[in-house]
Amino acid sequence: MLVKQEFSAANAPKMRAADIAYNAIESMIVKLELRPGSPVVEAELVEKTGLGRTPLREALMRMSSNGLIVQMPRRGLVISDIDASEYMNVIATRRVLEGLIAQQAAQLATAEQRKDMLLWADKMLIAAKCHDLGAYMAADQAFDTIVHEACGNPSAVQAVVPLVIQCRRFWYAYQHAGDVEEGARCHMLAAKAIAKGNVELAVKASHGLMDYLVTFASEVMGKK
Repeated sequence: MLVKQEFSAANAPKMRAADIAYNAIESMIVKLELRPGSPVVEAELVEKTGLGRTPLREALMRMSSNGLIVQMPRRGLVISDIDASEYMNVIATRRVLEGLIAQQAAQLATAEQRKDMLLWADKMLIAAKCHDLGAYMAADQAFDTIVHEACGNPSAVQAVVPLVIQCRRFWYAYQHAGDVEEGARCHMLAAKAIAKGNVELAVKASHGLMDYLVTFASEVMGKK
């Protein structure tokens, strides 16, 4: 099974089993392989991930804290719904955090990190032109990871990551309404600004990306 192969402990020896479990389940939720409102069945997750119940339960506890999974009366754990109106609040909160992260990344990133940001932003552009959403999202995640490492602010990163995850899931749910090429262009503007160490432009580009997400969400809500 693909999920077993991708997230097995053998393939990620430096990660804790609970972290491997978290990444595996998060990926399934974000890509809507586990649908909003569906029950969380431990036995099925054990089969899909090839991991034990103990790390899976630890991962599920973390997901409950960031809103991907909710406890429902008489239903147990279920995958949280996607609320388009609440998504605007997610973006508003993310805007503040992303501006700070972009600012600090522009100030603190190493030469190698700046190079990698541009590399992954370029990969996003290529994937967007090929209409390959899977490759686009993988490049987007890699880009975010580098920027988060570069900013040197684990508190801001810890706060923003659950919001980023919610945004990715929203994308998978409503991808038909989105302009992926425009999203890639916004990321490239941010990458170039951070790579140049231009704090003002980095923050401006970060806000531009959030403006794009607002436009996307508004289109989704207008078509629902």
